[in-house]
Amino acid sequence: MSRTSNALQLKCPKCHTGTQFETGSFAFDKPFDMRDRCDHCGQNFMPEPGFYYGAMFISYIFMGWFCLGFVAIFHWVLGWSTAASFALLLLVCAIIFVYVFRVSRSIWLHFNVRYDPKAAGGTAA
Repeated sequence: MSRTSNALQLKCPKCHTGTQFETGSFAFDKPFDMRDRCDHCGQNFMPEPGFYYGAMFISYIFMGWFCLGFVAIFHWVLGWSTAASFALLLLVCAIIFVYVFRVSRSIWLHFNVRYDPKAAGGTAA
């Protein structure tokens, strides 16, 4: 699989096998709890305090462009009122918030950790 698909599937960047989060993206139980280490290769998902500040910028940029595009399409293309467009936007953002949070962390981790083919077949350290 490509790095992009692994990041979107919330897989470990080092082995592409283990998962980064304990529960599914739309689970109500522990939606923000991330594993400390990969259960397959032992990759540390919490390398240092403040590591995920970069993920905050990724989610901010993505959500900014998403919100602008969403309201523009519904307001100018489909002819919805501004209030209705923003109301639907708030609903959609509330639904996808946890997934965007997780994907931005995954992308940031994939930027900083390289794939290791040896780790894909290895055991947790």
